[in-house]
Amino acid sequence: MNYEPGTKVATRDAYGETLAELGREMPELVVLDADLSSSTKTAAFAKQFPERFFNMGIAEANMIGHAAGLAASGKVPFASTFAVFATGRVYDQLRTSVCYPALGVKVAATHAGLTVGEDGASHQANEDIALARALPNMTVVVPADANETRDAVRAAAKRRGPFYLRLGRPAVPVLAIAQAMAGGEAGAPFELGRLRVLREGTDVGIMACGYMVHEALKAAELLAAGGVSAGVIDVHTIKPLDKEGVTAAARRYGCLVTAEEHSVIGGLGSAVAETVGESYPVPVIRVGVADRFGESGTPDALLKAYGLTAEHIRDAAGRAMAARKG
Repeated sequence: MNYEPGTKVATRDAYGETLAELGREMPELVVLDADLSSSTKTAAFAKQFPERFFNMGIAEANMIGHAAGLAASGKVPFASTFAVFATGRVYDQLRTSVCYPALGVKVAATHAGLTVGEDGASHQANEDIALARALPNMTVVVPADANETRDAVRAAAKRRGPFYLRLGRPAVPVLAIAQAMAGGEAGAPFELGRLRVLREGTDVGIMACGYMVHEALKAAELLAAGGVSAGVIDVHTIKPLDKEGVTAAARRYGCLVTAEEHSVIGGLGSAVAETVGESYPVPVIRVGVADRFGESGTPDALLKAYGLTAEHIRDAAGRAMAARKG
């Protein structure tokens, strides 16, 4: 299913719809959920394929263990719950039962980050990318919109080994990727481990993932109004990171900004800083959640309070350019 650019669709909705499509194509695909199927949107799959859907109840660790067993038996299991449970509550099972034997369990975690909103700190996973990224054999993907989610779900179903897919609660605009790609690469296909250039620039590079890709594009417009040419790069795959692409951006711009709806510790910003620190050191200013927990509030209010808006990215770009040598 293709989603029309400009329409607003939650990535979790695209996940549920794509699962149902894949169910018709892959008889080996099974889905597990921790009693949240109406929220994670796996209910669409359950309705069409009840014999391949397993509601494991509020027993997330048990769900991951069962998913590991199904993967070892030749099935392609997608296990879903909220991101705060999909990493923190089941870390031992992910580490020992899934990643150590490199089993093909696909963990699709919804309701990630601050935009969970009023549910507050107990349900706002701002550390999940760091936890998943640290596990050997784990692939980590954070789609920016519905079409990228569709492609990521399909890629996860075909990829060998563990997979962590981070999805959000609110509806977000579908990006016009075909129009945004530069250099004659319009419509370049989604590819795991390869970043996407959404907007070319000359002065500063903004690397973002998930919800913050939209804020990065807004920031580029704000910067353009002030005479600054900012490139925007969608880094949907956090692991394996496109190190060549990140290094090329560092060389092109001489300074980078990262933007993520996640802690600045251990996520996209850390991955980019680690890479350029080894390959081509340039200033990297990280926009994300500081070393603190979330709180209850509307998504917009929280993003503003925690410094995750287009204006904050614009200001970070100014600091990055000021820190650039030469």
